Amino acid sequence: MSNFGVRRLRVVYPYEVAFREARSAVGASAVLTKAEQCESVAEAVADCRLVVGTTVGGRRELQHRLQRLDAGARAIKRQLKTGPVALLFGSERFGLSNEELSHCHWVMRIPTREEHGSMNLGQAVAVCLYELVRGQKTAPTKIVPGGKEKKPAASREVERLTQILLEVLHTSGYVKPRAVAAEEKLRRLVRRLQLNADDTAILLGMLRQMAWKLGVNQKKDK
Repeated sequence: MSNFGVRRLRVVYPYEVAFREARSAVGASAVLTKAEQCESVAEAVADCRLVVGTTVGGRRELQHRLQRLDAGARAIKRQLKTGPVALLFGSERFGLSNEELSHCHWVMRIPTREEHGSMNLGQAVAVCLYELVRGQKTAPTKIVPGGKEKKPAASREVERLTQILLEVLHTSGYVKPRAVAAEEKLRRLVRRLQLNADDTAILLGMLRQMAWKLGVNQKKDK
């Protein structure tokens, strides 16, 4: 991260070892010292306008749009003009779980040979960040009618919308309580909509009114 000028590291449930004092991080101790520890992926990506997961792909059945690193990096660089972007990596052995991937808008992979798709985690991070910073012109930002581009919604707002929608669906009987797979599917569906901040605020207002009418006990926003 320090090699390529990326300094904001967030870790979810890090190992018990004192990663902040890692001796191998020569010249990059500040990145580890200032790393933010989060209790969940939702917390880690709350303020991000785009969340991109990384995956080997292979035999795994993905529920997201998959992009190669080069195309994905161009999309990320365009999005960085409007707000923070999270690049999400899983453990080296298991990668990202389905629940963790459900917080992503789409996923990206480094093109490797089919016989050996898995990479060392540190090397994979370096390759992705190099692609993001190398001197490559990006396509012009898309302008919406009226000349003003709409800001994508922050992940915390999208997750808030997802949770209220899930409560409404539970109360209506459409989704059974504690249906983990249904929650993951719903989270992926909402993120595929790529809502902007204004639309998300409108939909949140609608859902809150529906929830109130249905007598849903909404959790207070933190």
